[in-house]
Amino acid sequence: MNHALGVVPEWIPVHVAQVDDVDRAAIEAAAARDSLSAVRWPDPFPFDSRTAMLAATFAKQSGRVVAYSLAAMRQAFAAGRDLGVTDNVLIAAAACELHPRALLKGIEMRSVHTALDAASAGVDAVPALELGDRRLVGAEALADAGIL
Repeated sequence: MNHALGVVPEWIPVHVAQVDDVDRAAIEAAAARDSLSAVRWPDPFPFDSRTAMLAATFAKQSGRVVAYSLAAMRQAFAAGRDLGVTDNVLIAAAACELHPRALLKGIEMRSVHTALDAASAGVDAVPALELGDRRLVGAEALADAGIL
């Protein structure tokens, strides 16, 4: 995505409590079109992503948010694992060298909860992009940003 935006974006984890209207067929078609692995949907989907997003917020504090986020998405959509399950979040964290005990302590920290809640304020759909003073959310965000 960095090359499509023309700038290196800042990855900021957000949590959206309710994810609706996921067009699975469109996502699977896009993956096939781009020669990506077939999507393996976690069961249940959507899952409760709060723990995963707390982990991403903690990973951001140690400079590993991109690596963690990519590892978590691989766990969810390549391996079909539910990121609402802490053990699956720990697998993703291990892939980017976040120690399990440190991560478990990190996701309990009030500062991590506060940072995630502040970043999530006003975001009601994903993906979510901020470009200057514009906030783009939902399925059209990438197309609106000129990425797709």
